[in-house]
Amino acid sequence: MRNTFPLLAAVAMAGALACGCTNVENKFGRGMSNALEPARLGEMRRSIEQTALFDGPDAGYSTGFIKGLNRTLARTGIGIYEMVTAPFPPYDPVFTSYLSPGPVYPDSYVPGIIAGSTFATDANLGFSGGDIAPMVPGSRFRIFDTP
Repeated sequence: MRNTFPLLAAVAMAGALACGCTNVENKFGRGMSNALEPARLGEMRRSIEQTALFDGPDAGYSTGFIKGLNRTLARTGIGIYEMVTAPFPPYDPVFTSYLSPGPVYPDSYVPGIIAGSTFATDANLGFSGGDIAPMVPGSRFRIFDTP
């Protein structure tokens, strides 16, 4: 008499673990992106820019800074929440009425792909195009930028 229950249990466990992981990956990745908002400061720069455009430069540096700080802390909290709850449903973005699900940037600057051998493997020149200093806010100079 064969004992096939352990084999069937192992196959069922492997099937349960192998399928349906895309939602967890998306939620955890979105959470990581949001949790790293204090390092990126996209909400801060966008809030200062938008407040300065609509309410004037004085309000941009005062009210825009506070609004950006508030949105940065909110995005960081949502990111930590999504990372902790990634294995559990629902997998849709939360609080989308206040913050957009993806990262935001000021309208004056949207970064492209960082120059590196992963994305641009130009062996003839020895270097490839991209942002010169993407970690510096306001760095817009690019070499070999073709739209």
